[in-house]
Amino acid sequence: TRSLRITSSETLFETAQGEKVTLPCTFELSERDEGPLDIEWVLIPADNQKKEQILIMYAVDRIYNNYYAAMTGRMQFTSPDPKSGDGSLDILNLKSEDTGTYQCKVKKAPGVQSKKIQLTVLVKPARTKCSVEGSQEIGKDVTLKCASQEGSPLLSYDWRRVSGTQELPATSMLNKNTGELLLKNASKDYSGTYNCVASNRVGTDECSVELNVTPPINTAGIIAGAIIGTLLGLSVLAFLIFCCCKKHREKKYEKEVHHDIREDVPPPKSRSSTARSYIGSNRSSLGSMSPSNMEGYTKTPYSQVPSEDFERTPGQNPTFAPSKVAAPNLSRMGAVPVMIPAQSKDGSIV
Repeated sequence: TRSLRITSSETLFETAQGEKVTLPCTFELSERDEGPLDIEWVLIPADNQKKEQILIMYAVDRIYNNYYAAMTGRMQFTSPDPKSGDGSLDILNLKSEDTGTYQCKVKKAPGVQSKKIQLTVLVKPARTKCSVEGSQEIGKDVTLKCASQEGSPLLSYDWRRVSGTQELPATSMLNKNTGELLLKNASKDYSGTYNCVASNRVGTDECSVELNVTPPINTAGIIAGAIIGTLLGLSVLAFLIFCCCKKHREKKYEKEVHHDIREDVPPPKSRSSTARSYIGSNRSSLGSMSPSNMEGYTKTPYSQVPSEDFERTPGQNPTFAPSKVAAPNLSRMGAVPVMIPAQSKDGSIV
């Protein structure tokens, strides 16, 4: 006796993110199946303790697809009329979180059948970057690196040369899992463009890098140039500091001199003018005296010549006393020589 059975056989699917997948669920009915037809798709959780999540259902000639919000608008029955024997499910715009185990259940009493399908959503390699590590000098070891920022494992990397001989150097060593290409003892012939292809089961991505192997750099010349440049810079700096200090000292000196000289202060009186005024006054006094009154005025001590600080009260007459002390050295004292009147034998003043 025949009964309801599911005829599709595929159970494993691997599809890239963003693409569409069709999970097959075709079936055949028997003459004994007389009840209403029900088709149901569920998502079986990885944790057995959780309940199955209903995704979409066909019952009593109607479709119900509002059970699972994460796939709302992204899933549908492949056939517009599932009762014709095709209950397959289309999932659009796949996401990595859609990975899981799906089950198709078909029921038409008394027949009941179900089938599980494993779906794996893979991410294609993307944002692959190439780079060069190490010194690009002749005789050095150079490593070309390749890595994808996105992509589901297992990723595989392959390098090829797209210029020159288009063959990898004989000394190259490739690690397909890490994407590193080691070029030992590089020579000028290794220069050129290299291309890396990253791939997994659902897609590929690639990048390129330019390798330019050059002769070794003259490090001694660079160091000598750097030292000379440093010394020149220090010399210029020292010269600038010296000029600034010199200018500062000159300004300071000019300021001090300007402060010491005051134009509004009159110059001090000279000692010679004081002495002359004193002598003039004495001469005027002596001119009114008679020869008989000149005794005691023959000689006037130089030490009594008034200084510029000497002040005489009005009406006070000077008194001159003869001095037996020799006259001091006027040149040492800074005074002006004074001629003192003397009396001759005939009584005249000379």
